[in-house]
Amino acid sequence: MLKFLFCSLLAVNAALFAYGQGYLGHFSGSEREPQRLQRQLNPKDLTLVSSERAHGTEASAPAVATSVAANAVTDTGIAAATAAVATPAARPAAPLACVEIGSFVLAEARRFEARVAPLQLGDRQSRRNLPGTEISSYIVHVPPQGSKEAADRKADELRGLGVTNYYVISDNSPLRYGISLGVFKTETAAQNQLAMLVKQGVRTARVTPRMTGSRLLAFQFRDVGPALKADLDKIRTDFPNTDIHTCR
Repeated sequence: MLKFLFCSLLAVNAALFAYGQGYLGHFSGSEREPQRLQRQLNPKDLTLVSSERAHGTEASAPAVATSVAANAVTDTGIAAATAAVATPAARPAAPLACVEIGSFVLAEARRFEARVAPLQLGDRQSRRNLPGTEISSYIVHVPPQGSKEAADRKADELRGLGVTNYYVISDNSPLRYGISLGVFKTETAAQNQLAMLVKQGVRTARVTPRMTGSRLLAFQFRDVGPALKADLDKIRTDFPNTDIHTCR
């Protein structure tokens, strides 16, 4: 019992000592402002400002935001200008595959040919007879295949079907690289030939009328760029009865 009382008194004395030293704080609420300031951490680092200065700091925030936005707009304008400079110029127009000028009677064709000669076009220039308006015969044929190699392959197919009377059309006509299967004076004879070919397994043949030749001529020019087109148009002004159009 005495031991318990001794320990209790010792604990009370320790508590009173701690309170007296301020370790347990102050409960009276009577501590004054100077005393609080003395107990603050790093009081020298605190700065007192007026209300006007505080409001001025808040007002500067929108100005900073406006400046940032203006800089962003400026940067955007610079980027757009840089992109515009970096954009490559438009490519020049590709040359036309083929231009045909006609129709010439023989005398006018010779005069036109002499005017074009200084251009030295070589294989890029050719002349052809224009078709007439009357039917002279009928041709049974396989349509143009686009190239000699393709026409030769088609001819091999026909030979495999037992067709022997044919030839590859190689002249400068609309049927170039087609395959002729016979020319007949009447449409009836041509249709009979077509029926026989169908029985042999030929599925792509057809009958086309052939027109009589005319005395009119036309000139074709290939790989025609803007400069050559301008030269041809200038020459053509001396031949008002001619026309010009693209060709294949």
